[in-house]
Amino acid sequence: MNVRHALGLERMVLVPAGVPWQKAEERSISDGTHRLAMTRLLVDGVEGLEVSTIELDRAGDSYTADTLEALTAGDDVVVHLVVGSDVASGLDTWKRPDVVRRLAHTVVYERPGAMGARPPAGWEHRVVQVPLLDVSSTGLRERVATGRPIDGLTVPEVVAYVRRHGLYGSAA
Repeated sequence: MNVRHALGLERMVLVPAGVPWQKAEERSISDGTHRLAMTRLLVDGVEGLEVSTIELDRAGDSYTADTLEALTAGDDVVVHLVVGSDVASGLDTWKRPDVVRRLAHTVVYERPGAMGARPPAGWEHRVVQVPLLDVSSTGLRERVATGRPIDGLTVPEVVAYVRRHGLYGSAA
């Protein structure tokens, strides 16, 4: 929400990954239906935020370049790719980074632990200032797996969903 405000955007679309190829090699990924449901719960009732199923609707690995091509095909649309500073320096490791760079305006927001990290040289980007919150999906999953609460770190509806479905190895 803060990024949407900082950029003056009418709407911001969150895209849960179908099969996040870089993460799938490192660890088990929760089912896309769960990630979609939690994203919808997160933005429910928040003006200007929407959820797209574009990557979940495609088979196979999810690549941002493919998504950007689909989002910009035939339309005069401006797309902003919003990434945390923890991800920014690795953008050139993504599949077809030249397509990502060409089709989207890259926007970076600071993340604790990666302050000042930026995209690779030659990668145009804008940095937006938002409140620093030391909350990450990885951290939330780790908390749940070790039996620590996530209440107050995400919306109550997501906490209830994680508990109801027994996600991440514990009762949240």
